[in-house]
Amino acid sequence: MAGMQEVHIPLSALTAARRSPTLTSLAGPPLDAFQRPLRDLRISVTDRCNFRCGYCMPKEHFGPGYRFLPHADLLSFEEITRLARVFVGLGVRKLRLTGGEPLLRRDLPKLVAQLAALRTPEGAPLDLTLTTNGSLLAKQAQPLADAGLQRITVSLDALDDAVFRRMNDVDFPVADVLAGIAAAQAAGLGPVKVNMVVQRGVNDHEVEAMAAHFRGSGVVLRFIEFMDVGSHNGWKLDHVLPSRELVERIQRRWPLRALEASAPGETAERWAYADGAGELGFISSVSQAFCGTCNRARLSTDGRLYTCLFGHQGLPLREHLRDPANSDSDLAARIGRHWMQRSDRYSVLRLSQTEALPKVEMHFIGG
Repeated sequence: MAGMQEVHIPLSALTAARRSPTLTSLAGPPLDAFQRPLRDLRISVTDRCNFRCGYCMPKEHFGPGYRFLPHADLLSFEEITRLARVFVGLGVRKLRLTGGEPLLRRDLPKLVAQLAALRTPEGAPLDLTLTTNGSLLAKQAQPLADAGLQRITVSLDALDDAVFRRMNDVDFPVADVLAGIAAAQAAGLGPVKVNMVVQRGVNDHEVEAMAAHFRGSGVVLRFIEFMDVGSHNGWKLDHVLPSRELVERIQRRWPLRALEASAPGETAERWAYADGAGELGFISSVSQAFCGTCNRARLSTDGRLYTCLFGHQGLPLREHLRDPANSDSDLAARIGRHWMQRSDRYSVLRLSQTEALPKVEMHFIGG
């Protein structure tokens, strides 16, 4: 957060703070092993999704017989809100609801309203956003906005209906997602961002069509390099289309100019059309790793804390959360100690890895 003083908390101080009810009010935000603060928390509210996109939940691994978490294993809205409050005390200023597909979680606006009521220690509201595949957004955009959601990001990998149906692998029409984007704009959930995962030989021929469609619309289109998230998406390096190639392609048709990052730790490199027709973003986890400024943590559907999108072990919080003996200060100390030990930089080390390690699936912790 701009203007916030970074304070390094020694491990001994956090250990002692387990017995102190004033940890979050007296101590500054913890820093990890590479001096990165904790600013962004992504909360998965369900592990279920109604799409079967190959880069996330390929049907051959997540077919009709796949067993999702039983409802009792999911964090309740009250538990999510309590944890979010603890994270805010440790420096988090942005909350993003994810899934699976978060709009499948019943009564989601109730959770949004609870999170929207949270305030920083200085009394400021949080940046509250949500990422969705857009399939249910047309009906839910206004209730979410009314509950206090500020912005929304929609995943959309093609405009061509045949390509889009093939990629979501459930024969879902692109028109319904476009209707959801329009509803989000009408509800004031802007600027709406649209994320396109680009795979060479799969949908890269749709790049210019996507750019043309959203130019001048107020929507911020962002291109994401195909990443090796999880263990089942068949990732290969030659399927990755580097962002620099996409910038060059778009530049040939519409001149662009580079923009400054809008916030510390921002994942997207920002560009604007020179003619003022809007903004583009490029997320380049493979070709231009941004681990050095990563300030994000992820809370899985069953209450595990992951400090990297490519992690394979999460810190269990659900049992501690449900133990009445544990106060908010106890939870803060547990989370803070874990963050201070964080040394994740998978994207930097990706190509030097000699052993394929298991990774948590994206539908379990969000993108």
